Amino acid sequence: MGLYAPDHVTPLEDVHTWENPGDLDPEPRLRELRDACRTKHEGFVWVGLFEPTAAETAMVRDVFGIPHLQMEDITNVDQRPKFEIDDHGHGLALLKVLDYVEDTSDVTTGQVSVYLGDGFALTVRYGRAVDLAPIRARLDESADLRGSGPIGVLYAVLDRTVDGYLAVANEVSMDVETLEASIFAANPSVDSTNAIYRLKRENVEIRRAVQPLVPWALDAISERADWVPETMRPYFRDVGDHLLRAHDSTEASDTLLMTMLMASTSLQDLQQNRDMRKISAWVAIAAVPTMIAGIYGMNFDSMPELHWAFGYPMILLIMGGTCTLMYRAFRRSGWL
Repeated sequence: MGLYAPDHVTPLEDVHTWENPGDLDPEPRLRELRDACRTKHEGFVWVGLFEPTAAETAMVRDVFGIPHLQMEDITNVDQRPKFEIDDHGHGLALLKVLDYVEDTSDVTTGQVSVYLGDGFALTVRYGRAVDLAPIRARLDESADLRGSGPIGVLYAVLDRTVDGYLAVANEVSMDVETLEASIFAANPSVDSTNAIYRLKRENVEIRRAVQPLVPWALDAISERADWVPETMRPYFRDVGDHLLRAHDSTEASDTLLMTMLMASTSLQDLQQNRDMRKISAWVAIAAVPTMIAGIYGMNFDSMPELHWAFGYPMILLIMGGTCTLMYRAFRRSGWL
């Protein structure tokens, strides 16, 4: 557990960051910082939790008076991304954090929740979540973000998370372009179809993280979010623009992957038709000598060619000539 009390006008304490070593009870310190912020109306408390236990979440919920249902959403890793922030700037923003694994081209998903309250911000992270150390350093360096209170924390977390969306979406787009070139540069195979499906599944992970946030992004761009301070609106508008760019890139990749899947399936069907035509052509060619040999294998004495000296060479010549003519005919028609 980490506690952060950045200064607003005047510092609340000399040491802004406190890491709980695990053998100390953080509740008294939390209540002390909460009361100091509410009494002086200066600064705010930022509590950061990483994969907290039930006891930790219950303690934070009781200290800061977080609603039970919203605390359940915060601790639910299967929760859908959402913004539930009222006109006073209080509420929950739940985000999925994406990471691209270069070696396997997989997209892994974590979760970070930001709850904004009166004089405090709570962040709860699960999985491969966003690193809060650079965000904390950014708050230390920016008076505008510190002056915005807990909303500054939300912006910093949101900005870093959405930048991750863009980075992952760009990596997937590059994988799509590479796969597209390989599909249309050679004969398609089952492996290429499997690669398209797997990449489409990775793109779905991005869509699940980005798409629920699009309505909020539209509000941020049009500055319809009343809870955002005037000084912070350009910041949130920039984040909204980046989020829409990530959404557009994801939708474009999804459309292209669907087109590639259909094209790959059609190319495979075409290749199978070609193979079937080749097989049928060779079967037809082989049927001629088989039929002739079957007729002369019946061994009737009344067949005149049986007692003719040139009967055997003549039959072989007819077989070879007919097969040659059929082979040339199939080649001209494209079957062979």
